[in-house]
Amino acid sequence: MPLTSKSERLKTGVSADLRVALLGTGKMGGILLQGFLQAGLLEPEQIAATVAHEERAKDISEQLGVTVGTSNIDAARGANVVLLGVKPYQIAAVTAEIKPVLEPDVLLISFAASVKTRAIEDAAGGTAAVIRAMPNTPSAVGAGVTALCRGRFVSEEQLEIAQKIFATVGRTVVVDEKHMDAVTGLSGSGPAFLYIIIEALAEAGVNVGLPRDIATLLAAQTTYGSAKMVLETGSHPALLKDEVTTPGGCTVDGILELEAGGLRITLLKAVKRAAERAKELAGN
Repeated sequence: MPLTSKSERLKTGVSADLRVALLGTGKMGGILLQGFLQAGLLEPEQIAATVAHEERAKDISEQLGVTVGTSNIDAARGANVVLLGVKPYQIAAVTAEIKPVLEPDVLLISFAASVKTRAIEDAAGGTAAVIRAMPNTPSAVGAGVTALCRGRFVSEEQLEIAQKIFATVGRTVVVDEKHMDAVTGLSGSGPAFLYIIIEALAEAGVNVGLPRDIATLLAAQTTYGSAKMVLETGSHPALLKDEVTTPGGCTVDGILELEAGGLRITLLKAVKRAAERAKELAGN
């Protein structure tokens, strides 16, 4: 996907003076980095990223044209926004490591699961502006959703910057921090649950005689289209379901099988358990 022009980038409302450090360019960090560049949010020279290994740093730098190294301190020096993409157990140590070079008005954005804003504030010196983010993997195709919660010292302008950053890879919502574990269980873990549903629908298609590639396409596109209907019409899913379910038709028999099999309650339990696990991890 080609990069947008500088004039198009300026329409995003993000300052050309913005300097972003991405500490930890793993799977999600890589998704975000490519999203920033493809959407034209930032120019390559506005970004400094880090990885653990020099060979990997060289590969990413050559591929995307950004500065990538292994020193978090070097990347964070002079940055207005620092994205923390390292493992949850590393967040406090990395934040403390870069503390000496942080700008006074720096915005720290963590997308490490379960790490609370106050823990990052404390590691950064107590009054740092910290935003906690929970993106999901469909961000890789620009169809993700990211929940954001603000720490105690975040300004409205800084929150807007975070929203613009994550809007490059999908939609954003702002929630209270008390809801972040629930977000992790629903939209963070949710893609895995939906992949199982798509896989099961495709298997069912094969079972009734469809070629596997066609069954998979039908299952995936039907899931995508149904989600798009919910988002674009604003209708409750139950109402959209009723539009498909004609009296005495095929769909109602299928729905009765779903209810008998406990699909609804199983999904509810899956999200609840994933959210509980996120809370458990936060306590570690």
